[in-house]
Amino acid sequence: MSSPLPKSHPRYESLQLRNQLADAMRKGLVHETGLIAHGRGEAFDYLLGEQTNPIACDAEKRAAAALLLAENPVISLNGNVVALVAEECVSLAFSIPAVLEVNLFHRTPERIQRLISEMEKHGGGNILGANAEARIPGLDHDRSLCEQDGIFSSDVVLVPLEDGDRCEALKSMGKTVITIDLNPLSRTARTADITIVDNVIRAIPAIEQWVHTLKKDRAQVLSDLLELWDNTSNLKKILTFISKRLNHMD
Repeated sequence: MSSPLPKSHPRYESLQLRNQLADAMRKGLVHETGLIAHGRGEAFDYLLGEQTNPIACDAEKRAAAALLLAENPVISLNGNVVALVAEECVSLAFSIPAVLEVNLFHRTPERIQRLISEMEKHGGGNILGANAEARIPGLDHDRSLCEQDGIFSSDVVLVPLEDGDRCEALKSMGKTVITIDLNPLSRTARTADITIVDNVIRAIPAIEQWVHTLKKDRAQVLSDLLELWDNTSNLKKILTFISKRLNHMD
């Protein structure tokens, strides 16, 4: 067994996240490919300086507005999301309020139930995903499976760490899609209505903070926030931000 990681280690936080995911994989919560996906995101987080910048903060504010205006908001959960921010997702869902639903590419009934149980350990109630009687049109894999009263009937869906093809399929159903993606060049990032280019461990709490701040505002104020939003422009700002950081490195 390896020795405990000292908090003085310069990569302490990121290594702790890796350990969380590795442990979650051993418990059957995270698929092995989820570790690869996390590593790819971690590389982009390096480029962003591993902190939430004002561009991402603006996207998190618009996401909160969209979730508050929604009639049936849903937060979609996969293995990595549950492993990293289970408690934060439960808190956000209560604050909006929104439905939580497990949705997986590498789907088995056992893994779905493990993830639901993990969410329940963190205070979640009525977690959907086990009774996936509906299908998202246009998808041939298991991420098409969802619950009628959850993702299928949602008008706004927050899909952290998303697959590009499901994002496109959800958009084709007329849904407003909010995604959290550290890669501003991904198909998901370019397809979603609101893309938050931030680490999910920072983004979920930030959205909830904005939910509490914006709850007191009138619906028209929230609508105006969304009317002025340009996701393509936001992604260009992020790429410019990264480029400037790289150009100023010694």
